[in-house]
Amino acid sequence: MSVTVHFLPDKVTVTAEPGEALLNVADRAGITIPTGCLMGSCYACEVEIEGQEHPVRACLASIPIGESVLIVHRYDDPIW
Repeated sequence: MSVTVHFLPDKVTVTAEPGEALLNVADRAGITIPTGCLMGSCYACEVEIEGQEHPVRACLASIPIGESVLIVHRYDDPIW
């Protein structure tokens, strides 16, 4: 079952498969999520997923199973 992923504030929507890496989905959608280490220790790729209490690191996160729509709030950090 495909998941509809909305990236905000970019207002870009793409379809993804559960288990697919969030960074790959963003890249396919033309969205740039900055990364510093690709191992989760620098937190440069943090995004908020609506309905989750804490931000996640996009380099470690994947599209969850059981969701039909995922809304990802991307930070716009001028440092990265």
